[in-house]
Amino acid sequence: MNNKRMILLNIILLIVLVGGGFAGYYFYDQSVSYIKTDNAQIAGQQISIASPATGKLTEWKGETGTAFNKNQKIGTVEVVTETGTTDMPITVPDNSTIVQSSAVPNTFIAAGTSLAKSYDLDNLWVTANVDETDINKVKVGQEVDLYIDAYPDTVLTGKIDSLGLATAGTFSLLPSNNSSGNYTKETQVIPVTISIDNYGGLKLIPGMNVSVRIHK
Repeated sequence: MNNKRMILLNIILLIVLVGGGFAGYYFYDQSVSYIKTDNAQIAGQQISIASPATGKLTEWKGETGTAFNKNQKIGTVEVVTETGTTDMPITVPDNSTIVQSSAVPNTFIAAGTSLAKSYDLDNLWVTANVDETDINKVKVGQEVDLYIDAYPDTVLTGKIDSLGLATAGTFSLLPSNNSSGNYTKETQVIPVTISIDNYGGLKLIPGMNVSVRIHK
């Protein structure tokens, strides 16, 4: 009976040791082979569509989700002049899809008023914030695995496109206040731009959360 118990304990101990060895190797391999961060998002060039003149918005086709080509007409503003009224077209600056519309037809708007915002949804990328302690291991061209929170069963791939030249905190609207005179060092993050090789049929939206794994 004692022999059987001793054999069983040895088997359990062996399983624990082997399992622990594999787990240890996995975490070691991950730390040596990759740089990881979940401080990342889908990003793109936001395009603002504004009124070219002051007048009445008599026509508007910019419903959310509508795609437009560069210089395509999206609306009309009626401008009153000394000689009468003139219809001035409102156009889209570049190929893009409307993601937010604040225009209200038949209202008066001032020149430069933002009427809608759009993105080129076919030209998105990932912006990842990498710890300053790891940035020296990141180089343009390195391969990256992309894990989109909205699509947990799919892994996309990409490449490092560019590295930021200032920390993300540099652009904060509310910089940290050090009025007490006691300086507390915090690890800063540097934004890194990652191109996406292929969307893999997924519907990517600016602002989606992403976890990235950069191959060293």
